[in-house]
Amino acid sequence: MSKEAMFTLKLESELREQFMAEAAATHRPASQIIREFMRDFVTRQRAAREHDAWFRAEVEQGMREADNPTVERIPQEDVSTKWRRQRAELMKRAGERTE
Repeated sequence: MSKEAMFTLKLESELREQFMAEAAATHRPASQIIREFMRDFVTRQRAAREHDAWFRAEVEQGMREADNPTVERIPQEDVSTKWRRQRAELMKRAGERTE
């Protein structure tokens, strides 16, 4: 990646001094640290947007399914009974291992 662009930043002189001191303490150029911050920020923002798009699509799909009368409905009591049974089986197996 070429280093052709300049980036001017206004900040408090105390923050700049503290940052420069910490950069020097790590034996790294301040510009390198800033570039790493910027790359990390771009990566996190893109990941957040991708996750948001995925989540919204999941919610929309769930809403379509909730409105669709042909989707099979499972009563809450059936789900609760199944999970209670599975939990009891796991607890029994866990108890057998600890004895």
